[in-house]
Amino acid sequence: MDFAATEKRPWLHAMGVRWFPVVGWAERGGYLADGHGNSVPRFHVTWGTGPGVVAPFERRVQAAVASGRVELRFRHRVDELTWAGGGLDGVRGAVLEPSFAARGTRSSHTEMGQFERHAPVVLVTSGGIGANQDLVRANWPARLGPAPRRMISGVPEHVDGRMLAIVARAGGRIVNPDRMWHYTEGIENWQPIWARHGVRILPGPSSLWLDARGRRFPAPHFPGFDTLGTLKAISDSGYDYSWFVLTQKIIEKEFALSGSEQNPDLTGRDIRLTMARIRPGAPGPVEAFKRHGVDFVVARTLPELVTGMNKLTAEPLIDLADLKRQIVARDREMDNRFTKDMQVMAIRNARRSPGERLARTAAPHKILDLGAGPLIAVRLNIVTRKTLGGLQTDLSGRVLANSGEPIPGLFAAGEVAGFGGGMHGYRSLEGTFLGGCLFSGRQAGRAAARETAS
Repeated sequence: MDFAATEKRPWLHAMGVRWFPVVGWAERGGYLADGHGNSVPRFHVTWGTGPGVVAPFERRVQAAVASGRVELRFRHRVDELTWAGGGLDGVRGAVLEPSFAARGTRSSHTEMGQFERHAPVVLVTSGGIGANQDLVRANWPARLGPAPRRMISGVPEHVDGRMLAIVARAGGRIVNPDRMWHYTEGIENWQPIWARHGVRILPGPSSLWLDARGRRFPAPHFPGFDTLGTLKAISDSGYDYSWFVLTQKIIEKEFALSGSEQNPDLTGRDIRLTMARIRPGAPGPVEAFKRHGVDFVVARTLPELVTGMNKLTAEPLIDLADLKRQIVARDREMDNRFTKDMQVMAIRNARRSPGERLARTAAPHKILDLGAGPLIAVRLNIVTRKTLGGLQTDLSGRVLANSGEPIPGLFAAGEVAGFGGGMHGYRSLEGTFLGGCLFSGRQAGRAAARETAS
């Protein structure tokens, strides 16, 4: 917490990292003041997105490569840790055949030979389990109900959890494997890069959120409020998908998509293109999903919308009369400045934030207002993403054995270690994941340097 509140920003800024000036308000909670959720907007988007975060660290690594201090061994898959003289001394595995597969796509696993590398320190930074859906289901938390029968993957196939098992076989302790963070607003990528490729919608607060039968979720299960609470509500519905119903006005202002490739303006640091976010019209990638995405239904009228929704699912579960009743009831609340509808209250409250009013929350309006149309429905899938448990470490990133003692020479950082020692507990807050990776990586790197200093 001290690092996040004090040193992190100037440390990154000194390396050239910059941020988009509008701070997002994700994971709002919707409970009491001391309950779960971000009390203020705190979702900072890096100018340059993920590549912009990686760039200064990559420059340092490449400089070390040029000076002969670092070797990069691509296509080397670690299969086990090695020991000598009673202590850890390196890694062993397979050399895979060369591959020119594009980033994120599946590459060949054909083995061309074996390798061993020996060193006094091994640092594991292999990520989580999000693409290994069998492992996700095996560790699914009982408190969230049964694991979904169908999920899509928010991470590439190499995020498979292999190193967790490899380190466990070497004596490392895995803790809290049921702590995980999967999103409820997943849509199938119409231009998939990896298997079951899912993209997350980062929504503003205005879309109606319905279960598979077309019933509004109760408060506070509104878009952007409580990820795990809504995941439990979806599980309780007996289905593994849900729906957004919204208008063109809402999608233009409130839909953002996860992934650097879905944000070419921010990723490319294009100021002119980024400014288009506050002008009329949906961002290009969002509009493309609306036109091509298999989870989207667009219609002029509510009967046409319901017909399209029922065509997307195995069973025609949406009842037109019941959905219309709920939308009309919600729309009536727009006639007064005061309301008993908690979601409408939340929309008006969000617009008190300058950033939300400018770029993330649409002006309140009726869903059935023809001038706000067309109507849009989006089928939402569970999309696997983050691992909050993993290898247990001490504050220096040293992996602990089942005895609680550090394993000499073995370190872990990032998601494989629960984003920094599992600091999130059973819940989390958007805007904290990457910081834990940065902090745990720095801690482990500095500790390893101290251990190997001559």
